[in-house]
Amino acid sequence: MYEKLRREKLFFIFGMYCYIILLAIKQCIMTKTIIYTAFLFFQIFTCFGQDTIVKLPEFNDKYSGYVKQLEDGKTNIDYTDFRNSFLESKQFGLKSTNYDALKKQVYAAVDKENFKEVIRLTKAMLSLDYTSMFAHKYLQQTYKILGDSKNNVKYHDIEFGLLNSILKNGDGRTCETGWHVTQIEEEYFILYILGDRLQSQSINSSGKNTCDKMEVKTETGEKKIYYFEANKVFEMERKMFGN
Repeated sequence: MYEKLRREKLFFIFGMYCYIILLAIKQCIMTKTIIYTAFLFFQIFTCFGQDTIVKLPEFNDKYSGYVKQLEDGKTNIDYTDFRNSFLESKQFGLKSTNYDALKKQVYAAVDKENFKEVIRLTKAMLSLDYTSMFAHKYLQQTYKILGDSKNNVKYHDIEFGLLNSILKNGDGRTCETGWHVTQIEEEYFILYILGDRLQSQSINSSGKNTCDKMEVKTETGEKKIYYFEANKVFEMERKMFGN
C-alpha cells in the first residue's frame, strides 16, 4: 500500500515538473513572439514616420521624366525605352559613386531584418539608378512585410516592368534572339531570378549583335546556355574607353 502511494506521489511530482517546464517553454515562446511583434511594429512606425524618399534626377531629359512619372505611381511606361534612356542621361555617369557599396549594405540590413535601413538603402540606390531591378525587388518585398500595400504594388510593378522588358523581347537562345540588356547587372539579376548558377561567360557575335554568352547550371543540375544581346553595353564601353 505504501509502495503504491509512493509511486503515485512520484508520478504526481513528475507530472507537475513536466507541467512547469511546458509552461516555461510556452512563456518563452510568447515572450519572443511579443518582442518580435513589438520590434516589427516599431520598425513600421519609424519607417512610415520618416521622410525616406528617392532623390529625383535634376536633369531635364527623358530618363528624369520617366523617374518622376514612376515615383508618382504611373507605372504604365515603355520600360525598354526607359532603360535605354538611362544610358543617355547624365545620371548614368553618377551611378558609380556609391552604388555597389549600397548594395552590399542592403544584404547586411536584410540579414538583420532592419527594414527601415533596407528602405533607406534601396531608395539611395534608386536615386543613383532607378532602373535597378535589385533595388526595386528588395524595396517592394520590404514594403510587403511592413503591410504597406500601396508601395509594395508600385515597386513590384516597376520591378516586373523592367524584368519583362528583357525576358519578353527575345528568347535568349541565340545571339540573334538574345535578351536585350543595357547593363551587365541586368544579366546577373536574371540568372538570380531563374535560380541558375553561372559556369562560364564569353563574348559572342552574330550579325549586328554582340552578346554575352552565359553557360549556366540550373537548380536541377541541367546545363543551359543563355545569350544576352549587349550592343548597348559594348557601345558604352567604347565611349568610355575611346575604343
